[in-house]
Amino acid sequence: MVGTTGAGKTTLGRALAEGLGVPFIELDALAWLPGWTGRPVPELRALVEERTAAPAWVVDGNYSAVRDIVWARADTVVWLDYPFWRVFLQLLRRTLRRSLRREELWSGNRETLRQAFLSRESILLWAIRTHRRRRREYAGLLARPEHAHLTVIRLRSPQEAWRWLSGVVGEQF
Repeated sequence: MVGTTGAGKTTLGRALAEGLGVPFIELDALAWLPGWTGRPVPELRALVEERTAAPAWVVDGNYSAVRDIVWARADTVVWLDYPFWRVFLQLLRRTLRRSLRREELWSGNRETLRQAFLSRESILLWAIRTHRRRRREYAGLLARPEHAHLTVIRLRSPQEAWRWLSGVVGEQF
């Protein structure tokens, strides 16, 4: 499950994994240590290799440091390719909810309003900076010969994504 920040990869990925009865692997949960410290890449790669050794799974995330492992073992990539305005509104709502409710994310980390609106590390700023680049990047990456084994499902709206999911796992969603 790939796509720009805030597209809904985790939500759709969890639902897909549950519907298929396979493990769900959230790369953010593996990548972030307490204090918003990134896990060293060799450790992250080892964790991803271990978790994707199973015969079936759903992974969500855009980490280029482990893409070669995940995509080589995958048979399908689901790309949530939504318009910027859609993603930004979803991300803004999610960030406000997480910040105001003090929701714990990974390793005890929490988003804050200060971090979201007044920091160079802002997830909102990250989305603005990377949305267009991610679209170009995925189109190019998925067209490479080494990824020809992948079935690519490119979904352009949340409605299309949920319709697709219902077709894959049944009408329970």
